Amino acid sequence: MNLTPTEMDRLTIFTAAEMARRNRKLGIRLSHPEAVALLTDEVMLAARRDMPYAEIRDMASRLLTTDDVEPGVAEMTPMIYIECAFAEGTKLLVLFEPISIGHQPLLEDSYPGQIFSPEGEITFFEDGESVTLDVVNTGDRDIQVRSHTHFFETNRALEFDRAAAWGMKLDRPAGMGIRFEPGVPQSVRLTPIAGNRVVQGQAGLVNGSLDSAGAKAAGLELARARGYKGA
Repeated sequence: MNLTPTEMDRLTIFTAAEMARRNRKLGIRLSHPEAVALLTDEVMLAARRDMPYAEIRDMASRLLTTDDVEPGVAEMTPMIYIECAFAEGTKLLVLFEPISIGHQPLLEDSYPGQIFSPEGEITFFEDGESVTLDVVNTGDRDIQVRSHTHFFETNRALEFDRAAAWGMKLDRPAGMGIRFEPGVPQSVRLTPIAGNRVVQGQAGLVNGSLDSAGAKAAGLELARARGYKGA
């Protein structure tokens, strides 16, 4: 039996979730990895069962309380990002504050994983060139674009000036993104991809250096051939 890395990850999640279920049944309060594994496993299973997105989030919010986990675990888990295999394809599902408050209160003064930030504001992508584009989702469902994505290669149903987005990404911190609802125009700011500026995978429109000779023209031609809006 040959398993892909994704399938191996799924087995790891399931194994950790089974340990969490056993511990919970025995009255043992869950650690952070156990709690995250249990929530993730239940959400991924619900997606495979083709439960609606909103119902999965509602179900997940009722799985664990502070009574089920070790002190500090709820505070360490403000959100969980889960890539789920729905019938129509892979979607990112985000659980916000997934561990609700039970009889045990939240820790007030300090807790594991607490972040102490410096005074003042932190500005992202302040230096360097940028471009602002108007984007319209011409599809029939929401499209989520993450901060690391080469914006030129985003979903073909998003209509915008693809040429202007070559080599650019959203001006969002790592892990953040923007959701585009069908038919609702949005203006987004893009900043250049830094580092070696090599893009592999994604939509397969680059698979190499962004700055090599002819790369942009070839990417645009391939995007047009594949029906990408705005190319």
